Amino acid sequence: MWPIDESARDGGDRIARLLSAYPLIDGHNDLPDALRTLAGGPVSPAELEKFALDQPHPRTRTDLPRLTAGRVGAQFWSVYVPGDLPPAAAVVRTLQQIDLVHEMTRLHSGRLAPARTADQVEAAFRAGRIAGLIGAEGGHSICDSLAVLRMLAQLGVRYLTLTHNQNVAWADSATDVPRLGGLNDFGRAVIAEMNRIGMLVDLSHVADTTMHDALDVSTAPVIFSHSSARALCGHPRNVPDDVLTRLPGNGGVCMVTFVPAFLTADRWAWERQPDGPPPPVTVEQVADHVEHVRAVAGIEHVGIGGDFDGCGDMPAGLDDVSGYPRLFGELAARRWSDADLAALAGGNVLRVLRAAETVSGGQ
Repeated sequence: MWPIDESARDGGDRIARLLSAYPLIDGHNDLPDALRTLAGGPVSPAELEKFALDQPHPRTRTDLPRLTAGRVGAQFWSVYVPGDLPPAAAVVRTLQQIDLVHEMTRLHSGRLAPARTADQVEAAFRAGRIAGLIGAEGGHSICDSLAVLRMLAQLGVRYLTLTHNQNVAWADSATDVPRLGGLNDFGRAVIAEMNRIGMLVDLSHVADTTMHDALDVSTAPVIFSHSSARALCGHPRNVPDDVLTRLPGNGGVCMVTFVPAFLTADRWAWERQPDGPPPPVTVEQVADHVEHVRAVAGIEHVGIGGDFDGCGDMPAGLDDVSGYPRLFGELAARRWSDADLAALAGGNVLRVLRAAETVSGGQ
């Protein structure tokens, strides 16, 4: 690693200029589920208006003023639903969450713009709006149906995380007892259909065997929407080096997450057996994971996937979505070039979106 340049650590004007010129694309934000939780059920347009997301919101880590302060150019909104719901109920709830994202975008159309393609992300950014993309977090959301998968794509879902914390009938999860040893034939058919329709394959949450099986069959680049490096923290949700080394051959991107339990061994141990206050986690430790992914996979294969509003506390310095410039300032202090910071911010994800569009033939 290069020597630290302490004068660059806060990022300052350099990071502001950089993130004004290149869109920062975050791979995973659970605001829709946080709003549903606060509302106690599906969020109607009238209820959404009461949340007043154009003002600082005291009960979430995400709102429009803080997204602007964080220089976010595009956000994948997660339409997460619990993995233990009955299959049909999971589909209905996923549709409700997609509706919430559409309504949120409509209500705040002066600040947010719907986006499905790389060109639309860039157009929204040039217009001074935050591009909103959608990711469905878990294969249970498609009810073992390729038709449902296609309909989610029609509604704007740009990635599907193959599993959440539980296995699905066709893919093993990282945090469940293995049943299949990866993907079965239907799981491979799901990936083939995702490639055909241009939906990104998201391998966060899946077992190592599922990661490898997906890389074996996907003809388009994959993503990890919110995962960190297993070599630095042994949490099963993180990506092992033998998978990171395959990303250059596939063209995919690992979007490093800020979830404290995924960042240090001490914090992961505390999560399993709390004893006293939680060990602190810092923005510097997030930067360590970013640098590890870069070292193993290459600068073209690393991105950012914070997981704001999807877990409890966050690292010091990254308490909410206004904190991204601190991470970029830390990396600037580690002698990252502007070109490398731009690739991390969103250049790599834009490339993956365009590659998926090319593989699908624009469908």
